[in-house]
Amino acid sequence: MYQQMIFVNLVTADVPATRKFYSGLGYGINEQFSSDDCVSVVISDTIVAMFLTPEHYARFTQKKIVDARTSSEVLLCLSAESRSKVDELVDKAIAAGGTSHGDPQDHGFMYGRAFDDLDGHTWEVMWMDPAAIQG
Repeated sequence: MYQQMIFVNLVTADVPATRKFYSGLGYGINEQFSSDDCVSVVISDTIVAMFLTPEHYARFTQKKIVDARTSSEVLLCLSAESRSKVDELVDKAIAAGGTSHGDPQDHGFMYGRAFDDLDGHTWEVMWMDPAAIQG
């Protein structure tokens, strides 16, 4: 069966720092699609984050490119397999130079935290009790 993929394209001010940050979180780098002006971060078999310099990103849009440190462009949310995995990933991100974003959200059946990466992109990490998903 075909697995649809998502490629999230985001601006980065510093490709090498972004590569180091996401590698430090445990994600792989697809060297085939990385260069001096882009790094391809493999989050899962179906999710890839492409971090491009502003000049490279501008080749794909005619819209104004926002600064994610001062404007919200998108909220990205990744699932986690457990509450402890939520904490583990967010804590790794903060230790690698990211910043905590907001307070933890604990609703019993759902738990989440968020971090901003080096460029200000907000990544939420969320766990939901499988029993709650099944209804």
